[in-house]
Amino acid sequence: PPYSPDWASLDARPLPAWFDRAKVGVFVHWGVFAVPAWGSEWFWWHWRGQRDARYERFVRSRFPPGTAYADFAPRFTARDFQPRQWARLFRSAGARYVVLTTKHHEGFTNWGSPRSWNWNSVDTGPHRDLVGELGEALRESNLHYGLYYSLMEWFNPLYLADKKHGFKTQDFVLKKMMPELYDLVLKYKPDLIWSDGDWEAPDSYWNSTSFLAWLYNDSPVKDTVVVNDRWGSGCSCRHGGFYDCADRYRPGTLPAHKWEMCSSMDSLSWGYRSNMSVAEVMDAAGIIQELVQTVSLGGNYLINVGPTKEGVIAPIFQERLLALGRWLDTNGEAIYESQPWRVQVENSTDTVWYTSRGPAVYAIFLLWPQDSVLELRSPVPSPATRVTMLGHAGTLKWQESPGKGLLITLPCLPPSPLPQSGWALKLEGVK
Repeated sequence: PPYSPDWASLDARPLPAWFDRAKVGVFVHWGVFAVPAWGSEWFWWHWRGQRDARYERFVRSRFPPGTAYADFAPRFTARDFQPRQWARLFRSAGARYVVLTTKHHEGFTNWGSPRSWNWNSVDTGPHRDLVGELGEALRESNLHYGLYYSLMEWFNPLYLADKKHGFKTQDFVLKKMMPELYDLVLKYKPDLIWSDGDWEAPDSYWNSTSFLAWLYNDSPVKDTVVVNDRWGSGCSCRHGGFYDCADRYRPGTLPAHKWEMCSSMDSLSWGYRSNMSVAEVMDAAGIIQELVQTVSLGGNYLINVGPTKEGVIAPIFQERLLALGRWLDTNGEAIYESQPWRVQVENSTDTVWYTSRGPAVYAIFLLWPQDSVLELRSPVPSPATRVTMLGHAGTLKWQESPGKGLLITLPCLPPSPLPQSGWALKLEGVK
């Protein structure tokens, strides 16, 4: 039935199945903020909105007197941006979908938006349609394409006027935001819309429900598109498609609703920072751990990288993505298309997590036990129980644990080819 523009109707729409099956995505924060490449993607706000003295000093020391934020745009060249290379990297990382910022809170659009004159990637800077080029490359690589879009713009005069009127007027929404969202959907037919920048105003100001009703009823992606939950103040974790709730959200227990954890490899920023240090970057073990915990609790994992102004993904980010991909090459069976099991985490540990696929149960352990014997108390074995380890030939010996559960003798593996963290056991014939 057609969906009506109210949350009761929109929230009842079933989530297209591809999203839950996918499990792993890559987030890309890219825009003019990659030019100063300092602090974070909120550079303009800290500099001009908050008048933070550190940002004032930074600009004074690096750029000519009188520099305005708009002067950074021509330096956002994307000169080394090779979309096919990105797509290959993301594919090798084990991602099944990729979400690109089409516009952050700075308002600069990464496509030739007719509503963003001279403040878009076709009129200035790269003189390229970044959204379109990446989309083409991802589709060639069989990856789902998601578009991040910030509803608000910090310094847009139309937005500031609406804000001044307590969001009782909607000039910004009608003249700028809505036309751009429709343009993105009609032009690029995204599989996912990742909305953000919604928190200052209610969904009635943003016209969120009427847009989503059109998206679900009449748009070219009505049957396949997935959306998140950032559609107005108070919507997060309550309305929309899947729930993001908050950046780096971690529920303590299994949520009733499909959710996603977005996390950034650079612990201090989502956009690229030229002064980033190794200690501030998540290591492969940390990424694998977040992925495993997220998927056990029924979530998808969206890991972020920020490319440089030239369009290069820093080698350390590439290395981490490839390490994740190698881990998934071996253990992906326990991740992709999996479902939460009746128990998500082994009692009294946070190092053994469970997933399931059909009758098979997967126990993913993040620390190798010292005596190479792993105790699992949650699964109930039967005479037909069979235990194997993903990436390792043959079955593993097991016995019933004196309390309850199983004691599994792990294989003797030479330490070198082991991934840094996380091994998956496949348990068949357990309850």
